[in-house]
Amino acid sequence: MKLVKCIWLILAGIIISSCSTNLFEITSPAGKLKVMVEPAEEDVYGAVTFSVYYKGEPVLSKTELGLATDVQKFCGDLKLKSVSGVTQVVDDYEMITGKRSHCVNDASERVYSFENKKGEVLDITFRVYDDGVAFKYAINTTAGKEYVIDEYTAYNVPQGVKRWMQQYDPGYEKFFPLSTDGTLAGRPEVNLWGYPGLVELCDSVFVLITEANIRRGHCGSFLSNGNDRDRYQVSLADKKQVAEGIWVSPWRVLIIGTLSDIVESTLVTDVSDPSKVENTEWINSGMVSWIYWAHNHGSKDYQKVKEYIDLAVEMNWPYDLIDWEWDEMGNGGTLEDAVKYALGKGIKPLLWYNSSTNWIGPGPLYRLNKKENREKEYAWLNNMGIAGIKVDFFSGDSVSTMNYYLDLLEDAVKYKLMINFHGATIPRGWQRTYPHMMSVEGVYGAEWYNNAPILTNRAAEHNATLPFTRNVVGPMDYTPGTFSNSQHPHITSYAHELALPVIFESALQHMPDRPSVYYSLPAPVKKLLSELPTAWDDTKLLGGYPGKEVIIARRKGEVWYIGGVNGTNEASTLHVPLDKIPVSGKKISLFKDGVDDNHFTIEENIPLTDEKNDLVIECLPRGGFAAVIK
Repeated sequence: MKLVKCIWLILAGIIISSCSTNLFEITSPAGKLKVMVEPAEEDVYGAVTFSVYYKGEPVLSKTELGLATDVQKFCGDLKLKSVSGVTQVVDDYEMITGKRSHCVNDASERVYSFENKKGEVLDITFRVYDDGVAFKYAINTTAGKEYVIDEYTAYNVPQGVKRWMQQYDPGYEKFFPLSTDGTLAGRPEVNLWGYPGLVELCDSVFVLITEANIRRGHCGSFLSNGNDRDRYQVSLADKKQVAEGIWVSPWRVLIIGTLSDIVESTLVTDVSDPSKVENTEWINSGMVSWIYWAHNHGSKDYQKVKEYIDLAVEMNWPYDLIDWEWDEMGNGGTLEDAVKYALGKGIKPLLWYNSSTNWIGPGPLYRLNKKENREKEYAWLNNMGIAGIKVDFFSGDSVSTMNYYLDLLEDAVKYKLMINFHGATIPRGWQRTYPHMMSVEGVYGAEWYNNAPILTNRAAEHNATLPFTRNVVGPMDYTPGTFSNSQHPHITSYAHELALPVIFESALQHMPDRPSVYYSLPAPVKKLLSELPTAWDDTKLLGGYPGKEVIIARRKGEVWYIGGVNGTNEASTLHVPLDKIPVSGKKISLFKDGVDDNHFTIEENIPLTDEKNDLVIECLPRGGFAAVIK
């Protein structure tokens, strides 16, 4: 039978090194994950699927594959044409921002070619890493210009498993509620879900579903489970992706493993294009004073703007963001006066813009949409001394919107402007390709204390879910550290809020509270916030479970910062293992819940030894802690 099989494979044009080669199997370099590609029987047209095995056990079965343009269709009638040999792929690169400065990952890659009954060819490239699987499609157009209109990728998850998914929203500003039946509680009509989606496939084995490496001409996608609540099909946000010649899709990404594997993974940037920016000296992460949260229209008031610039000076933060309506600034000064004041104090100003594509409301408007206007504006900003811009209110995941993001990023390089996207899509690897993309909102963040009452009672659980979902895929401009109240109150503890700038990764970390609040914090807390990095050399998950609790350690140089939060409404004990952190000869400072929500218990410079140094932290309901080891 082996000889007969080998003869058939050779005749089919399949490249193999020996008859014993398993053509349908791709194993990760260390053997942790295995993909089995499942075409129809030999010389038969049919559906193509693949299954994933984790440490030898099946965890994700029968993922469906396929694609269609307005001319070609590759679904249900595919026959295997050829299989490449296995290629080893090594990703080894530096990041200026993010969870890890030196990223290294290895994969086994294989390309499968299928043809439909018309003889048209679909190539599917698989990369199997030890922390996940990525795959992409490629076609050669037959009619000059074609439109990619449908994708048939569908992930079939086991019935009844836990999943944390947000209802699809073009601004990605929804919660990630726990579900076991694929529905949104009280909203049975909801069947569209945004990335990333987290699923617990079996005990302690998870998959995070997302996509990466959106290029010019691509649209984003989302998931749909309207026909079967356990079947999540990829749905394209735009039916007008133009394909000419060879067209390649974005990567479909499955991060697979333990929660530590999920949180610590860099798979989204691993499969994304390398940096296109040669000189990066002007790209610098840091904390930002931010006026909007406490004063919605504050940037219209020159005197209030100066207060936040002074706050940045006092707290040793490098940046201040002048938010919307700065073009209407009055009360003693203009934008130019504010910029001059900031630069004179050694603070680098950032400036807000409306993308002018979605909500045509607050200004300034229509300054960035056309290239000639954008270049003129960028030159003006550069000459004035602006370090970066925050662009807000985008209109979804269409091809035109994705191209607009790229226009903004690519033209900003010449004028050395860092960019933060708000009211925007989630990161899909651009933080590697365009390292001056410092952050992206794409999250239901603290801004919503200003907008609606719902965050008050859901924040703690939400904050304990985001590190396992949204923040895995890239920077997240949540704007943490709200010790006082905006329009609607928060009921998380002060220590919980102090932990968030450690737990949430964002290269520009906007600190939203009033100057008076930061000034009134205990001196050790102010010192921590003054010295806290916002880009990291390494990241480790020390413990947690979505919605319940999370403990994350991040390293900058030789110093480790730890943040932990209790996501429940009950008092909780957090157990913090330190075996992932070298602690010999170092000291730890702890910032824990105090007698009530609004007070800290602070212990400084406690010696650590080579012996087991696991910490036990008692947390209030919705409480937390922060720690520094150095």
